[in-house]
Amino acid sequence: MNAHFKPTDAPLWDLTDLYAARDDAKIGVDLTKARGLVDELNSLQGKLVAARADAQALGGLLDRAIRLYEQSSDVLGALGAYAFLSASTARDDAGAQGFEADVREKITAIATPTVWLTLEINAIDDAELEAALAADAAAARWRPWLRRVRTMKPHELSTELETFIAERGPITAQWPRLFDEQLAALRAQVGRRGAGAESLTLAESLNRLSDAKPARRRAAAEGLSDALAARAPTLALVLNTVAADKAMEDRWRGFKRPADSRHLANEVDGEAVDAMADAVAEAYPRLSHRYYALKAKAMGKTRLDHWDRNAPIETTAPRAFTWLQGREIVLDSFSDLGGDFAQRASGFFDKPWIDGRARAGKQSGAYAHPVTADRHPYVFLNWMGERRDVLTLAHELGHGVHQTLAADQGTLLADTPLTLAETASIFAEGLTFDRLLATAPKAEQRGLLAGRIEDGLNTVVRQIAFHRFETRFHDERLKGEVPQQRINEIWLEEMGASLGPSVALNPGYEHWWSYVSHFVHSPFYVYAYAFGDLLVAALMEARRADPTGFTPLYRELLAGGGARTYVEALKPFGLNPRDPAFWSVGCKRLERLVDQFEQLA
Repeated sequence: MNAHFKPTDAPLWDLTDLYAARDDAKIGVDLTKARGLVDELNSLQGKLVAARADAQALGGLLDRAIRLYEQSSDVLGALGAYAFLSASTARDDAGAQGFEADVREKITAIATPTVWLTLEINAIDDAELEAALAADAAAARWRPWLRRVRTMKPHELSTELETFIAERGPITAQWPRLFDEQLAALRAQVGRRGAGAESLTLAESLNRLSDAKPARRRAAAEGLSDALAARAPTLALVLNTVAADKAMEDRWRGFKRPADSRHLANEVDGEAVDAMADAVAEAYPRLSHRYYALKAKAMGKTRLDHWDRNAPIETTAPRAFTWLQGREIVLDSFSDLGGDFAQRASGFFDKPWIDGRARAGKQSGAYAHPVTADRHPYVFLNWMGERRDVLTLAHELGHGVHQTLAADQGTLLADTPLTLAETASIFAEGLTFDRLLATAPKAEQRGLLAGRIEDGLNTVVRQIAFHRFETRFHDERLKGEVPQQRINEIWLEEMGASLGPSVALNPGYEHWWSYVSHFVHSPFYVYAYAFGDLLVAALMEARRADPTGFTPLYRELLAGGGARTYVEALKPFGLNPRDPAFWSVGCKRLERLVDQFEQLA
């Protein structure tokens, strides 16, 4: 470990751009402002349908209504963001958690009366809506948002039921809150009592799995397994309840499969996602199975233990990075796409927009929160000075730069479906790795290449295995509550299939599904990572063919936010994601890295 590395070098963010504190008087002022905007919007209820025969009048009313809806969303979005951001660094603080829940309830109470807007828009015929957009240029600007609203038309319910679903949202959100609090309180006991004994948070335990010393990896894994096993009954109840609630709403809305609502929100065909998942699963033997066999051989083992999956290949301790070193590497990587990208990323460092310092009570993981288009984003991660932390920083800043580029679209149009939301982040991660590899001493290159392959496997193979686990769990949940033991079995089956025969799933690993937050917070989100990685692989091939011509097209793609579907957004690059061969590009690119690793080995 680098003697100069200090986790405390990583910054803390300052949320006062949003609100000074939980008792800031501006919070009450903004709640009142949001109510006023919603009241003004609700004064238009019924008028859109009444004007449907007058294209000019309907266009003007549409523009006014949607603008008011966006303005109220901006005010409420800032309130919700402040509550969430401040709570995510203090999951052990009952006051912060209660404040977040209270704000969520107040936001819901204010926003719920606006459910009529999309229902009324969808009561207008296609021809009438098109005539209104043609007659009013200001209204026509909202066409991409209206496109997404119209896709929900077959699945909308009555105003009363939509209101009921919206009003109960803060109540059902208590299940993810319970999940977060359980994991924030988790401590993995590592080592025997007395000298050398440690109590690790979830983030610290997962980070320890990359330690150069096998005994430390094993101790962390076994301690984490015990800690997860103790909380698994509660977390299984949470998962079952979230799935049952989702199934009930899906049934009312007429979705045939549990993932269909997510596909609709992503503007992607379920069949395309199934084809991608099948293509990746079919490639398991050529990718993960083959790589882990090579890694086991490189480490002098016949078979890896599951805690060796992300272990460094080299016996010497891997290079550690100070926060300043991580910043320099990431900004240099962003500059490869042009000064605008590096300048936007630099703003997050120059201003207190990043919370990177790992500490007790802070939830694990990383994210970039866009807040609203009229506010700057914030980046959250747990910096430990590892190579993966440098790549995580690049990943989240990729999101942040994407969000600043799309902000000119306004909050409603900047919102990007998951099919494109991971593009900038994974692309930035790839650029940063290329720089790490190019600047590394030759002795480190094999270890770096192994890390890059493992990141690719974690993004593509592991996330598809998560998706297949999630699909099977939700399918079984439709028939009744799924016992914890059965959840464990599905998990082991899917993880075993993805990792292959060269990785042993040791006792205790059956509980490791229970820390994956996406299963609770965002069902069926995980396939977006694989989707994004494979999509980025195709974009990187396009950049390699024409670096100069690529950058302006790429900037245009990101700045477009959600204004175009992913199929439309990729057309300028000559890419067609509806072609099954499109998905093979990413798998083959990862396979070539495994070839390269085998040659170095």
